[in-house]
Amino acid sequence: MIAKWFPNVVWEDVWAATQETVYMTLASAVATFFIGLLLGLFLYLTAKGNPWQNRFFYWLVAAFVNVFRSIPFIILIILLIPFTRALVGSIFGPSAALPALIIGAAPFYARMVEIALREVDKGVVEAAQAMGSTNRHIIFKVLIPESMPALVSGITVTTVALIGYTAMAGTIGAGGLGTLAFQQGFQRTNPDVMVVATVVILAIVFVFQWIGDFFTSRLDKR
Repeated sequence: MIAKWFPNVVWEDVWAATQETVYMTLASAVATFFIGLLLGLFLYLTAKGNPWQNRFFYWLVAAFVNVFRSIPFIILIILLIPFTRALVGSIFGPSAALPALIIGAAPFYARMVEIALREVDKGVVEAAQAMGSTNRHIIFKVLIPESMPALVSGITVTTVALIGYTAMAGTIGAGGLGTLAFQQGFQRTNPDVMVVATVVILAIVFVFQWIGDFFTSRLDKR
């Protein structure tokens, strides 16, 4: 029955492409979480009225975040080809897609981190300062724990966006389900391959969304 409905689908290729997509998604999501968290913390701390208030550094980081967050991802991949070739040694394959995925997603997540930190009750921060807490203690004992549900929710949204990015990267040879759908589905006019690739991408999105929602609900004590 499956062979009749999907005559052009090579299931070994689907499995290999799925593994590549999951690899790109997980590796870029982990890197995006830490880089975005650092950028978001820096934006929050250097903003007006906060411990490291500094208009110049805030403007500098905000400009970087705004520029890379605004560039369409497919154009960003092309712009980063020289950087990717110098860093990875190739512009093809799942690993070659990682620089563009991370640089494209980290600024987006940094803004989510900044918003999450702003929502932390200032009274809690002021109470910690009044008790003599250092900035390091305020960051790791107050800001990050208090905003953790929003941080996890934000990385979940970003990870779902990254899955879409991997599909776009696949059209220029990054591998994964995007390449499978484009090369074996679109270019060879095999709609059944595109349908299968789309269904698998949707399944991956649902799994990551469920995992993110699970941890967000566990961390949210309200």
